[in-house]
Amino acid sequence: MASVEQAKVSPPQNAPRGDKRRKRILRALHDCIIEKGYAKTTLADIAKVADMYPSHLLYYFDGKDAILGYYFKNVSEKILQRIECHHDKSPQQQIDSLSELFFAGKGITISEIGFMLECFGVAVHHSELHREKAELDDRCKAYITRLFENTPRQGVISGPKDTAEIAYAMLIGLRTAVYFDKSMELPAAHRLFRNTMLALAGIDSSN
Repeated sequence: MASVEQAKVSPPQNAPRGDKRRKRILRALHDCIIEKGYAKTTLADIAKVADMYPSHLLYYFDGKDAILGYYFKNVSEKILQRIECHHDKSPQQQIDSLSELFFAGKGITISEIGFMLECFGVAVHHSELHREKAELDDRCKAYITRLFENTPRQGVISGPKDTAEIAYAMLIGLRTAVYFDKSMELPAAHRLFRNTMLALAGIDSSN
């Protein structure tokens, strides 16, 4: 499975030469954020990494925030596509797929987690990112709710919806812990997430 970092980013307009330049800009933003963070990244930094003039960059996007908003939307959509494509599998297979996507190093890289965390911070005071982040959360939780609706226990915390809230909080918390806590490595987070999800679903974790 290709990582989100490697996933193709769809351009906002159908212009072949412009497509390549937009992708360069998006990649440049990603690299700058990973290196120095969003707050310290300037439009000039992005333009330099993209090998473009700042004024030329503004031909494709209205500014730094517009680039971030567009890139975040694309990354979010790739994550959702990879989650939702397993909806027709058994609950245990869906739990295994979620676990592998977020914790087995096969779907989302540590640099992408860092990028998403930067976006989450900016989203607090950025209306477009706030909306995109809320939509990402809602769709992830809706998927997990449907998962629990088809399990033997249907979730043990006041029904599937409340159980999905706890499960999603656990997912984000453990994946963030891997990024910040050196004592929490991916294999341990993978085990904790998978086993807890199976327990909430009433599925034997030894299978």
